[in-house]
Amino acid sequence: MATIEFWTSEPAIPLQRVPEAAATLEAAGWDGLSMVDSQNLAADPYVYLSLAATGTTTLGLMTGVTNVVTRHPAVTASSAFTVQSLSGGRFVLGIGRGDSALAHIGRSPARVAWFDRYLRTVTSYLNGQPVDMDDLAMDDSIAAPVDQLDLAHAPDDSQIRWAKKVARVPVEVAATGPRVIASAARYTDRVMFALGADPERVAWGVAAARAAAEQSGRDPQSVAFGAYVTVVCDPDVASARTMGLGSASLFARFSAMHGKVAAPADKTQSDVFTAIHQAYDMNRHAREDGDQTRLLTDEFLDRFAIMGSPSYCTDRLGELVELGLTKFVVTGTSASSRDPRVAEASARFTSEVAPALRS
Repeated sequence: MATIEFWTSEPAIPLQRVPEAAATLEAAGWDGLSMVDSQNLAADPYVYLSLAATGTTTLGLMTGVTNVVTRHPAVTASSAFTVQSLSGGRFVLGIGRGDSALAHIGRSPARVAWFDRYLRTVTSYLNGQPVDMDDLAMDDSIAAPVDQLDLAHAPDDSQIRWAKKVARVPVEVAATGPRVIASAARYTDRVMFALGADPERVAWGVAAARAAAEQSGRDPQSVAFGAYVTVVCDPDVASARTMGLGSASLFARFSAMHGKVAAPADKTQSDVFTAIHQAYDMNRHAREDGDQTRLLTDEFLDRFAIMGSPSYCTDRLGELVELGLTKFVVTGTSASSRDPRVAEASARFTSEVAPALRS
């Protein structure tokens, strides 16, 4: 059986405390640490993860997630290789179309065609392959082609030349809709579903990814799967639901990012997805006090997220493992939270749920 990985996200840790905090997470039993890339709301993820690397020896490190707009693919690849080199091969490039990073500079998520092209380019860089200059689109009004400099010699192609001896960086895509799932299945190592914890929705995502891989000529069994899942382990279900509201609202919005529900859902679910889309306050992104959280009904939360006792959480995650998922980025709680209830819920996960699923 494949090894099951459990990763956490702790974006609020002050940079000065990251090495120490990362060491604590490693000792607690987390397999990896994911850091958001949202320049207006959080510190730079590559600096954060480099600091985490210095305080740990086995903890995986991942952008969760960077996007294809705010960073040129060559810059992304070089940053990825930097953390990979510093950590001794523990880095994973998590990438998506973008959300808060773009909203806070006045833009919506990248168009899927651009996303697909970027994925092909960045994976070429990370595989050590040269990239044709014509594949690196840029508006001439920003910078004219290098030919206009009349250099005696100019690069024939684009490569990350300093990283020839650095280990390859795996690429994982956060995906909700069928076109992004298809792009991920064609080019990358793992599809990380942002579909919630409803087994029917996740099973649809797995089937869509395998079909896309096969259509592209890739062995469907070579594609790995994982998910971003809101999990709050607390015997008091009402308390668990409250703690997970911010995370659940964030990920629920992805299913109706542009107003139309992007993956299978019944009418009850669809109504909630649509309502969240219409009410989402990006100024209170992922926060419990956002207007969007009041639209999350108990019925919806019980299907979309996992909130309850450790045994309940174990059983629910076990359903997703049976579908072929081998990696989970667990959101909804924080080991570093100043709220003891939230920190205790995180500790229950690593002490009870993760060991039960690994065994």
